Amino acid sequence: MKNAICSWSGGKDCCYAMMEAIKMGYNPVVLINMMDVDGITSRSHGLPVHLLRKQAISMNIELLTIPTSSIEYETNFVNALKKAKEDYQLQAIIYGDIDLIAHREWQERICHIVGLEPVLPLWERKRSEIATEILENGIENIVVSCNETMGQKYLGKVYNKEMIKELENQGICPCGEDGEFHSFVINSPLHQSKIKITENSFRFENGFHFIDWKS
Repeated sequence: MKNAICSWSGGKDCCYAMMEAIKMGYNPVVLINMMDVDGITSRSHGLPVHLLRKQAISMNIELLTIPTSSIEYETNFVNALKKAKEDYQLQAIIYGDIDLIAHREWQERICHIVGLEPVLPLWERKRSEIATEILENGIENIVVSCNETMGQKYLGKVYNKEMIKELENQGICPCGEDGEFHSFVINSPLHQSKIKITENSFRFENGFHFIDWKS
């Protein structure tokens, strides 16, 4: 098996991609998440580092959290991957992207620089099918951020068949592949225990609704 690092947002797609990569013969040994400059909150999903650590502990896997600004993102990502490659004897990196070609081109360029094989198990599979498969494969997750179109009402809600149908009826990608929403996995076949989430308030920032974990 090839040792792999997983580009980990904390959400459903990267979790499902990691599960699929394991079936393909890869051995995920570490997760990597790019954080805000403060090192406390994840850049994409607005998740506090303590929740990401809970996921890693539950899955019995190492977690690397890398603080960075947007300007230094690529440099810091590359440097972190180079170090992880040596520390964990890595051959590959797992991504949860589905069909955004610009993302794949960037990922492949980074992999070429670092010398890792890019692994995208969900690539070019139908979005609606992936959404259903996520549930069928036992990945429990909640919505932790979403755009103005979806609205605050979805925050903290469990991602289920009813939500998928609602989103599709509104013309919203059920996977949130275009950035409409982000999720947080609270349980999966990779987890040894379910992560408990407490009640939180919400905040609105730069056109997106977020769970305000600090409150």
